[in-house]
Amino acid sequence: MTGMTGTAGMSDTTDRVLGDAAARAAAYLRGLDGRAVAPGEGSLRGLAAFDEPLPEGGCEGTGVLRALDEWGSPATVAVAGRRYFGFVIGGSLPVAVGASWLASAWDQNAGLAIASPVSAHLERVVSGWVLDLLGLPAESCVGFVTGATMANFTAVCAARHRLLQRAGWDVEARGLFGAPEVRVVVGEEVHSSMTKALALAGFGRERVERVPTDAQGRLIGAKLPALDERTLVCVQAGNVNTGSFDPVGEVCERARPSGAWVHVDGAFGMWARACPARAGLAAGIEGADSWATDCHKWLNVPYDSGLVVCRDGAAVRAGMAAPAPYLIEGSAREPYHYVPEMSRRARGIEVWAALKSLGRSGVGALVERCCRHAARFAEALASAGFEIPHEVVLNQVLVRFGDDEQTDRVIAAVQREGTCWCGGTTWKGRRAMRISVSSWATTEADVERSVGAIAACAREVGLG
Repeated sequence: MTGMTGTAGMSDTTDRVLGDAAARAAAYLRGLDGRAVAPGEGSLRGLAAFDEPLPEGGCEGTGVLRALDEWGSPATVAVAGRRYFGFVIGGSLPVAVGASWLASAWDQNAGLAIASPVSAHLERVVSGWVLDLLGLPAESCVGFVTGATMANFTAVCAARHRLLQRAGWDVEARGLFGAPEVRVVVGEEVHSSMTKALALAGFGRERVERVPTDAQGRLIGAKLPALDERTLVCVQAGNVNTGSFDPVGEVCERARPSGAWVHVDGAFGMWARACPARAGLAAGIEGADSWATDCHKWLNVPYDSGLVVCRDGAAVRAGMAAPAPYLIEGSAREPYHYVPEMSRRARGIEVWAALKSLGRSGVGALVERCCRHAARFAEALASAGFEIPHEVVLNQVLVRFGDDEQTDRVIAAVQREGTCWCGGTTWKGRRAMRISVSSWATTEADVERSVGAIAACAREVGLG
C-alpha cells in the first residue's frame, strides 16, 4: 500500500486484495481433485523461495498473495479434498470457509461481549444448539477452544477445582503444592491429548491409574477401581484407532454414588450422538460431568475449533477466572470465563454457520455417510485379502498387509502414489494402516478409487 493516501485508496486496495484472495482460494479448491493428495518433492523444494531476508520495503498485497499461492499452494496437503483419510481431519464446508473469511474481515476479539457482541451472541446460540443436538444436560456451559486438547484441559481444570474444593483446598489460590491428592483413572487406550491435558493441569502423564481395555480398545467397566469423591475418571467416546466407545453409561453409574467426576474425551466420537443410527454407541454419555469435542473434525469447520462442555459452570468459571479491573463485563455470559484464552478469534461464527447450514438432519447424515464409507473400505479391503483387525463401528478402519514391515511399505507406497492419503499406527503391538473418513466431500466413487489405489500399492510391494 506504499503511496496510498486517503480512505478511497485504502478501500480500492482492500477490494483488490480480498478479491484476489477469494479467486485464488476458489481456484485452489477446484484443482484439488486433479493433484496428488500429498505434495511431491518438487513442490517441497519450491518452499525455498520463501527463504529470503526480511524486505526493507513493503510489497503490494496482491504480490504477497501471488507468492503464497505460487510457492505455498503446491506444498499443501490436500486435507480439503475428498480423499484425505489421515488423522481424523475433516474437510471444511464451503459455508464454514466463507463464514471464517467474513469473521476474519470483522476481526473480532471474542473474549469479551463488549468487544464483540455478535460473537458473544452467536456463542450463546450455538451453545444451546450443541447441547440439544448432542443430548447433553441443558444447564451445561459451553466454551469455544482451539480443539480437544484445550477442551480436555479446561474440563480437567474444572474437575480439579471442584474435587479439591470438597477437600477444603483452593487450588486456584494455593496451587498444587501440599494439596490433597486427586486420583486420576484412565483406560489403557487413553489418547495422548488427554494425558497432555492432565500434565498441563499438574496431574502428570504417568501418575494415573490405568484400567484394562478389551479387544476393541474399550475400557472394561468391571475392572474399574473403587472410586471416591476425589477421583477424576477420563473415558473415551471414539477410540482413535477403532472408533469404539468406552462404556460411558456404566462408568457414570459407578461414579455417581461416590461423587467421582467423569470426563468424556469425545474429539470426534461425540458427533455420533447426532446420528440416530450411531447414537447408541454413546448411550449414557449424558450422565458425565464434562465433555470435549472438536468441530474441525466431523463438523467440518476450518481449523482451529473445539468445544468444552461442563455441567458445573461455576467450576469452569473458577478454574478459568482472570479478573482485571479494566475488563468491562456485562450481566450476560462473558466468553472468556469458559476458556483458557482471554483474547481469541471468533471461532463460534464458523460453528454457527455449519450448524445453520446443515441443520439437525444434515449433521446426522454427514456422520452416517462417513460411517458407511468406512464400512465399505473395510468390506472391500477384506475381500481383497487384507486383514481388518477390529469391528468397524464408526468412521475408523485399520488394515494390515501382512507383517509390520510389509504394512509400513504399503502405507509409504499409498502416500507416495497420491490418489489418497492414509496414515499408520500401532495397534495391539502391530503396525496397521489407519483410514479415517471424516470429510463431507468424500463420495462412494472416492472410496472405490481409493480402494483400488491401495490394492495396487499392495501388489506393488509384493502382496495381494
